Amino acid sequence: MSRMHSGAKGRHGSTRPSSKVVPEWVEYTAQNAVELVVNLYNQGLTPSAIGTTLRDQYGIPSVKTLTKKRIEQILEENKLKSDVPRDLLNLIRRSVTLQKHLEANRKDFSAKRGYQLTVAKIRRLADYYKHRGKLGVDWNYTPEMAALLVK
Repeated sequence: MSRMHSGAKGRHGSTRPSSKVVPEWVEYTAQNAVELVVNLYNQGLTPSAIGTTLRDQYGIPSVKTLTKKRIEQILEENKLKSDVPRDLLNLIRRSVTLQKHLEANRKDFSAKRGYQLTVAKIRRLADYYKHRGKLGVDWNYTPEMAALLVK
């Protein structure tokens, strides 16, 4: 049982093996894994879904141990990375769905509050990415731009 008055979860839980060596039962090379990542991304999968698919269907436990690169680094090298970071895009998707909900349900004030909090998170995260150079300095969030980004 976990601690009652803290956020600690206890000592047990599944952890990935700490081995940095590719298991001998993996039948793919690093080049094959890179090609699979590119093909799966072109099919419309996100990087996290690509990792899950490679693990479950192809028997590649970790792309990073096989290729020495993360999935997003592989996509960046192949010029497939999107302009907007994934976590920011997910927040923008949430704001668009909340906007549509609020158009149909004008009196839903808890949804309105959730929309305001989501927009505030988007703006804070956008400032962070502007300072890190991952977004353009002139990038601003507007509801119209969000609807275009999600489509």
